[in-house]
Amino acid sequence: MPYKVLIDRQEAPASPGAFLYQVELWPHQSLTGTGFVWIIAGTFVMAMLPLFALLGTAVLWGILPFAMISVGALWWSLNRSWRDRDILETFTVTPDCASLIRQQPDGTRLDWEANPYWVRIKRHDRVNRIVDYLTLEGGPRKVEIGSFLTPAERRDLLGRLESALHRVR
Repeated sequence: MPYKVLIDRQEAPASPGAFLYQVELWPHQSLTGTGFVWIIAGTFVMAMLPLFALLGTAVLWGILPFAMISVGALWWSLNRSWRDRDILETFTVTPDCASLIRQQPDGTRLDWEANPYWVRIKRHDRVNRIVDYLTLEGGPRKVEIGSFLTPAERRDLLGRLESALHRVR
């Protein structure tokens, strides 16, 4: 699952600033570092196989740059995809505050806070291409949460978040 519940207390803590619930969410990344190496190496080998027949000819030097450009373009696009998916959302509930912190791929941080008593989680059937879209309402503005999760994961997350907010009330 691309989210992990860090803290889930069933009873109210003694101190007012202590966490009752905390969850981290991130986009699913199926390609591991080892898989990345295998993909690049396999592409390089497959691009070089036809060039063995051209060893010792001038044609090799005409085709070799295009083979290297294709491997370089694959490396760049996979690396760019990894950077674009480097998002971390942290939702925290304390007795006096509910907050969502989103770390963007470029390093910027977006914060949202509200009184947990007034926070409502709304599930929208469909927003553009996103099914079971979740928003948090009750603070200064409406924010989305977990838009990169699958619909089943968002439905599961909805139940967990509603349970945590219900315990605060």
